Amino acid sequence: MRTRFVPYAIAPFFTRSNSTQRFFSSSITSHSQSPTLSENQTTESDASHKPISDFGRTSSETESTASIEPPRYEFDQPISKTSDLDQTQVIELLLTHRKNPNSSLKYFKWAEKQPGFVRSLDPFCVLLHILMDSPNHHRIAHILLNRYVAGDSGPSACVLVDHLVECSRLYGFESHSRVFNYLMNSYVRACKFRDAIDCFDRIVESGIEPWVKYINILFSALVRRNKTVEARGLYSNVVSRGINYDGATIDIIMRACLKEEKADEAARYFKEAKASGLVLDAVTYGTAIRAFCRKPDSIVACKLLNEMRKMGWVPSEGTLTGVIGACVKQGNMAGALKLKDEMVSSGKPMNLVVATCLMKGYYMAGDLDSALNLFDKIIQDGLMPNKVTYSVLIEGCCRDGNMEKASELYTQMKIAGVQPSVYNVNSLIQGYLRAQMWEEASNWFDEAVECGIANIFTYNNMIYRLCKEGKVEEACSLWQLMKSKGVIPSIVSYNNLVLGHCRKGNMDLASSLHSEMLEVGLKANVITYSILIDGYFTKGETEQALRVFDQMVELGIGPSDFTYNTIIKGLCKAGRTSEAMDMLKFFVEKGFIPICMSYNSIIDGYIKEGAITSALSVYREMCECGVSPTVVTYTSLIDGFCKSNNIDLALKMRNEMTNKGLKMDVIAYSALIDGFCKRRDMENARELFNELQEVGLSPNAVVYNSMISGFRNLNNMEEALVLFNKMTKEGIPCDLVTYTTVIDGLLKEGKILSASELYTEMLGKGISPDNITYTVLVHGLCNKGQLENAHKVLEEMDQKNMTPNVLIYNTLIAGYFKEGNLQEAFRLHDEMLDRGLAPDDTTYDILVSGKFRGNNFHIGTSSA
Repeated sequence: MRTRFVPYAIAPFFTRSNSTQRFFSSSITSHSQSPTLSENQTTESDASHKPISDFGRTSSETESTASIEPPRYEFDQPISKTSDLDQTQVIELLLTHRKNPNSSLKYFKWAEKQPGFVRSLDPFCVLLHILMDSPNHHRIAHILLNRYVAGDSGPSACVLVDHLVECSRLYGFESHSRVFNYLMNSYVRACKFRDAIDCFDRIVESGIEPWVKYINILFSALVRRNKTVEARGLYSNVVSRGINYDGATIDIIMRACLKEEKADEAARYFKEAKASGLVLDAVTYGTAIRAFCRKPDSIVACKLLNEMRKMGWVPSEGTLTGVIGACVKQGNMAGALKLKDEMVSSGKPMNLVVATCLMKGYYMAGDLDSALNLFDKIIQDGLMPNKVTYSVLIEGCCRDGNMEKASELYTQMKIAGVQPSVYNVNSLIQGYLRAQMWEEASNWFDEAVECGIANIFTYNNMIYRLCKEGKVEEACSLWQLMKSKGVIPSIVSYNNLVLGHCRKGNMDLASSLHSEMLEVGLKANVITYSILIDGYFTKGETEQALRVFDQMVELGIGPSDFTYNTIIKGLCKAGRTSEAMDMLKFFVEKGFIPICMSYNSIIDGYIKEGAITSALSVYREMCECGVSPTVVTYTSLIDGFCKSNNIDLALKMRNEMTNKGLKMDVIAYSALIDGFCKRRDMENARELFNELQEVGLSPNAVVYNSMISGFRNLNNMEEALVLFNKMTKEGIPCDLVTYTTVIDGLLKEGKILSASELYTEMLGKGISPDNITYTVLVHGLCNKGQLENAHKVLEEMDQKNMTPNVLIYNTLIAGYFKEGNLQEAFRLHDEMLDRGLAPDDTTYDILVSGKFRGNNFHIGTSSA
């Protein structure tokens, strides 16, 4: 049983006016003196004090407490003959005078300074409860807590909370949640955030309600100190435990999310709070609108804006600007312009940010003129364009191909004293490259290099375009220049050059560059491997392409949809369509979702292999999977049916395509026209040819070649020549197939002079004849007895190091044999053997019986 401490009678004490600040103590003149506890003595003002708060919106002003001190006293009589004070004695005396907080505070301060006093937590907790029983002393308690928590030593937050709770229970104090909230706030003031969170958790576990005000103060402090993870965790704790919070809490947590670029989470918090019926203010709405603008979701942002207006809140200029920007990002120019008009009509002038956003919106919508007109207008209205404004317009002009205006704006920017950046130069270089203006692009690039502003993006733009155009040697020179200037190649740089080598078929160089990339510490990504895989497929090295794919997977690099489609397409082109189909099923099991292009590759592969039934099966599977066929799908099927002489199925596909609202393109028309031409059905072919033009399409060289060949096959060179002349008049370049077909038809009609003139015209255009053209010439001349000219064709082939084929030799041998020049016929036979050509049955028929089975020889467009 504890011994009750009864103090000796002691004289009154008085306040020192020159006391020195110390933690929980004052300067004491004699350690043997103690205070007299007087029930009616006070030194503090009776005015109540508000708790100190310097965080969050809930406090209208921050009170400074640096100059506020608990009263300090001197003592002149001994309190006890013994010099030792234990915590029980101190607690007993404090409790005896619990109704007089000033006396309790004086005594505690005196006792705390005694040499024999054993410092412990409970007396301090008892004092705090005594002070909290008096509204006039709340502020004193808060100050004491601030100083206590600010110290480097002391128990953990959980221990302090536990002692406060236990003292309240043991000594019958009223449970003051205020002291616990003050404690949590003191940890925040001391920037001891982990302790503050622990304090929060402990007081909640103890059944004490944290005040919304101090919860928000803690949230705000965490967000300011970039402890957003802790803030979001604390918010989840508040919600899950059913603790009260308000709109300010939501606002703080939303700002925390926005600070981490997590607009979706911020929007989710707002929606949940709104659905719960929580009262939200204009500031919270403003933050929510900012979150939806960042997503962006201009529809919801505009909806919230209208809700604000209905509640009588006036959106700020910043809020309106944000929503206008979101509308522009989502291509909603009508909404953006409407908000701009509302903003101006409400007395807020259009600011530069809004104007710049609208300019970008205009050019993104393909209306560069409106963007430029707006630019002129803001200058007239006195707004000074900044670097962003000029950059937006320069970029817009470059994308639109208006390089003259882009260059003019760049010059205007410099005259206006706005310093251009390398970003502007890069925009100009890209614009000139897209416009195929290589000289101008090179000039800007050279200027950037000379000025020392060229960065990795500058070099990458040039290298990529050079590689895309097949100018790999120039790209390599630029690569060396880049490294010599100290610009370190990025993964994009390597990928661009690897692409260039792959397109040139230089797979050894591409592979070497890949190895170099790894040596310099760059990790090849899925783009690198996909480019290599495509390069090996293109070169016909199918197995190596598959090995690179396996290597990529082994390294843990997940294939992209482009990778999967590259493999499917590559296998189909290699004539391994069935394997591609198996791979597609395997990829689907791995999570790949096939697109139309995936199926189109397989359909086209089966058609090229003549497996029309398999192609149709894939088409049906594609439709069953919900993948809509495109014009390319139907064109492949139509082409396949036409080539397999199944024109009825081709027409059926055409009807199905039309029923689905798909319009045939030139390639689809070309396939059908060629199918009819090969069947010598020129009536239907011409009908389709006319229809193609009626729907607004222009026939290309392939379509004309099919039609010319069709009429040639019917020996209707009059119609063939009409089409040939029309083709020339329309500026469609005639290719080798066109010339070969017309020359063949003219020779068959015996129009050797016309054929010769056409051949000369062809050579004059730089079109070199191939084996088929020479075969046509030799066959046509020989049939008309022009053996000498036919032999000159053979000599021309020799000069071009071209080896005549067996058909050419057979035609010449038959011609000489027919004229009775057996010596020349057998010489040609020997020459043919010397060239390594094996005579066929036709050759021996000619030599033995004088018969030549090639009299019905003709050239079709497919073979030509």
